[in-house]
Amino acid sequence: MSVVKLLCCLLLTYHLSEGKKIKGSRAVDTEQRRVLTGREPYVSSSVFRLLLEGEDTCTLDPLQLHTLTSCGFNSSNPLIIITHGWSVDGTMENWVLRLASILKTKLIDINVVITDWLSLAHEHYPIAAQSTRTVGKDIAHLLQSLQEQYQYPVRKAHLIGYSLGAHISGFAGTYLEGPEKIGRITGLDPAGPLFEGMSPTDRLSPDDAEFVDAIHTFTHKRMGLSVGIKQAVAHYDFYPNGGDFQPGCDLQNIYEHISQYGLLGFEQTVKCAHERSVHLFIDSVLNKDMQNMGYRCGDNSAFDRGQCLDCRKNRCNTLGYYIKKVRSGRSKRLYLKTRSRMPYKLYHYQFRIQFVNQMERIEPSLTISLTGTKEESGNLRISFNEKISGNKTYTFLITLDRDLGDLMLLKVHWEGPALWKNVWNQVQTIIPWGGQRRNPLLTVGKISVKAGETQDRTSFCAMTDDGQHVEVSQDKVFVRCEEDTPRQRRRKPN
Repeated sequence: MSVVKLLCCLLLTYHLSEGKKIKGSRAVDTEQRRVLTGREPYVSSSVFRLLLEGEDTCTLDPLQLHTLTSCGFNSSNPLIIITHGWSVDGTMENWVLRLASILKTKLIDINVVITDWLSLAHEHYPIAAQSTRTVGKDIAHLLQSLQEQYQYPVRKAHLIGYSLGAHISGFAGTYLEGPEKIGRITGLDPAGPLFEGMSPTDRLSPDDAEFVDAIHTFTHKRMGLSVGIKQAVAHYDFYPNGGDFQPGCDLQNIYEHISQYGLLGFEQTVKCAHERSVHLFIDSVLNKDMQNMGYRCGDNSAFDRGQCLDCRKNRCNTLGYYIKKVRSGRSKRLYLKTRSRMPYKLYHYQFRIQFVNQMERIEPSLTISLTGTKEESGNLRISFNEKISGNKTYTFLITLDRDLGDLMLLKVHWEGPALWKNVWNQVQTIIPWGGQRRNPLLTVGKISVKAGETQDRTSFCAMTDDGQHVEVSQDKVFVRCEEDTPRQRRRKPN
């Protein structure tokens, strides 16, 4: 026998013997646990990996909890458990490790664990969806073990689940024994098929943790199904851009995705809107000074009309990691607009204009521009879907990618079609109307703009005496109204 073969045999014998020792020690440990607890040891179907520095991970063995110590688990720090969704190709998606690394880097004193259930997730969707309860039990057992062995309070745990992983996190809260609940669950576009319309016990729900929030980004239905769940499943449910689709995720963006992701660009386009929920959450951690604000509203149509920018009584909240944790009996639906790229932040403004004594029925097209102490808005088009008459106030939603500061000046321009203007000129020529001007007029009452992020409302007044009247193709400038100074109270003499 050659020296090389001899060394190979020796190494093989050594590894086999070491393997028997490990298996033997596990068997002893398992037997000890069975004797101590009086029940069979729980065998997990999932693999849990604790993130170390950089992108290195350390595998935790639920049967040997001392691996937590050897991996560097700190029982004094909060715990975040990230759970992925259904896997088409059986590989871990890039965002998982990226999110884990960003949380570990930015939050520092924190334990970050990744749930790897790829062996079950890499099945046909119905089978993978069925396995969510199993994986939920795995996470519940891990938390239960931490509670029993380390006296670790589960209220310090924050579960973040994407797609099917959102429902897994919910089931973890369901299967957790004892009176104490998981501190927080965040559902990132919770999966829709086989969960939409189900009872709270069969999906993620507000009952699964002390606080539950969800971000819905792909609820657009096709053939009666949507990738993400449309119904509210949390204390606060955010619907960016209406929740059904996201800017920058159209098929026309496929070339941009191919240049960025190579051959995976087409796949990125397909899952773009679904995965946007993840990147919105990442954005909230990376850009702490540019938090996205969501506003409670009855539906997205009312939000688009600028009717819902109120923050009183917790009607608005911050999307993402730094959300204000306010529990409520009913789920709150919050809406917002975002950019197509990170940072996704947009500033929301409500434009309100009142028309008074409007005799002629007119459907105008207005262009406005705002000037603040920080920035200018540029020209913004305001379109009416109906003809204006009588006395009525209209509201519109305006979104900008920059903060204008305190609003100081508003310019209004009525864009009239050239054909319409020529018709009026011809009518005036044929019938001079007694020599008086009969151009169409808009009679403006009150104009105000409310900034959603600051809740500041600014009223605008005309610069000139005839400022109430706006004609076709005419610019009208309105300035910030002078506020009445409060009268100072006279002090009574001693």
